[in-house]
Amino acid sequence: MERVSVAARTPVTQPEDRADAVYTRDGGPTVDAVTVDLAPHLVPLGPNLWGASFRLMKMLPAHHILTTAVATGEIGPDTRIVESTSGTFGLALAMKAALIGRPLTLVTDPAMDQRLCRRVADLGATVEMCATPSALGEFQTVRLARLAAVRDADPDTFWPRQYDNPLNPDSYGLVADHLVARLGGVDALIGPVGSGGSMCGTALGLRARGCPTVAIAVDTPGSVLFGQPDRARELRGLGNSVLPGNLDHTVFDEVHWCPAAVAYRETRRLHRRHALFHGPTSGAAMAVARWWSARNPRARTVVMLPDQGDRYLDTVYDDGWLAAAPARQVSGDPEPREVGRPEADPGWTWLRWGRRPLADLRDEQVRG
Repeated sequence: MERVSVAARTPVTQPEDRADAVYTRDGGPTVDAVTVDLAPHLVPLGPNLWGASFRLMKMLPAHHILTTAVATGEIGPDTRIVESTSGTFGLALAMKAALIGRPLTLVTDPAMDQRLCRRVADLGATVEMCATPSALGEFQTVRLARLAAVRDADPDTFWPRQYDNPLNPDSYGLVADHLVARLGGVDALIGPVGSGGSMCGTALGLRARGCPTVAIAVDTPGSVLFGQPDRARELRGLGNSVLPGNLDHTVFDEVHWCPAAVAYRETRRLHRRHALFHGPTSGAAMAVARWWSARNPRARTVVMLPDQGDRYLDTVYDDGWLAAAPARQVSGDPEPREVGRPEADPGWTWLRWGRRPLADLRDEQVRG
């Protein structure tokens, strides 16, 4: 996989500027806040189970897409970067845009909490807030319509298109390299799916490097990604109301639909047992990984933990908030129910997907 290098020239240190920085001879840094921490930390979570703990997983595609666009001229000196996002891809873009000195507009919705809004604004981003959902109660289509209007008003814009840009999954070749170098191989990869980039890119990268990796997608009830009907979702950060072009259904062997309550509890368990401070997207993936690895103890299993917990201190990490709504609570230690096809079930279900395209599933549903 071809990558644009930011460190292609002979580095020299300039301690009078930054004692810990490495610079090229023309004065540009080869290491910055983005590139210093792209690969995940690998944390043992159980027998033959490792967590790929990211500081900011979405920085991989943000860095790769923007660096490539600058190198190819798609982003010029005054080009405005514009994107629809309610989560950490927006933060990653804001960080990278600040470092390359380009303006950024983020079209978002109330799922982007005030702390994150303030942070991206402090990095120089303009935040366009879509406050009213569609008739179905979702914001994806509303945000995309607003994004189109922003682009129509400015002829010099660049849209990273995280859902459809092949550089998104391509960027996760770095993760596949890292996992093979550290573990020697991966038998099973488990992780949340939203744009499709991280799981498709990492799983395909592992297989290209000789690993017979089983890929297990973690979705949530009410998401259309794997054939459930679209409806309001309690759990954000995974799932989708639109089908991203980067989601290759033929990558996946199994799909789990993890409800919010299970994800919230596993998020807290991950913090208490392993001191890993992640958000509920990671909690959902961890719930599936803990269940799956217990039944496949000989498989070297890696679970993707993409989001940090800072955004959830007032929600998932607040006992009062969890107790305020039944949808946020779960009793006992639930296990998933296997289904033969996607069901409009609010509980935890799973399906043997079998690396088939989504069209095959739809054909089966039509035949009944």
